Amino acid sequence: MRIKIRKGDKVEIISGSLEDRGKQGEVIKVSPAEGRVVVQGMNIRTKAQRQTQSQGRTIAPGLIRFEAPVYISNVMLVCPKCGKPTRVAVQREGGKSVRICKQCKVLIDQ
Repeated sequence: MRIKIRKGDKVEIISGSLEDRGKQGEVIKVSPAEGRVVVQGMNIRTKAQRQTQSQGRTIAPGLIRFEAPVYISNVMLVCPKCGKPTRVAVQREGGKSVRICKQCKVLIDQ
C-alpha cells in the first residue's frame, strides 16, 4: 500500500494512548518499511541513558525524553483548508501524482 503521509504534514492522532488522542502535530520522520511515523510532541517516551564516550565526545547520563514512532493507521492527515482530519485521494495531473482532500476536494500538495 502506498503511504499518503509525508514529512512536514500536519496529522491528528485518532487512536492510541488517551493522552495523545485528538491532538495534532507535524510529522518529523516517515518509515514506510515499518509503516510508522514520528509526530512532533506526541507519544513521548523516557529512556535511561548511560554515560558513554564516542569519538572523543562524552554523552551525559540521565533521562532522555524522545518521540517514539506511531503506526500510520493511528494518524490521519489534517486538510490545510478545512482543518479537519480527512482521508486522502491520489490523482495523476500532468504526469505527477497529487494528493487531494476527500472532503473538500482541495489539493494538499501545492
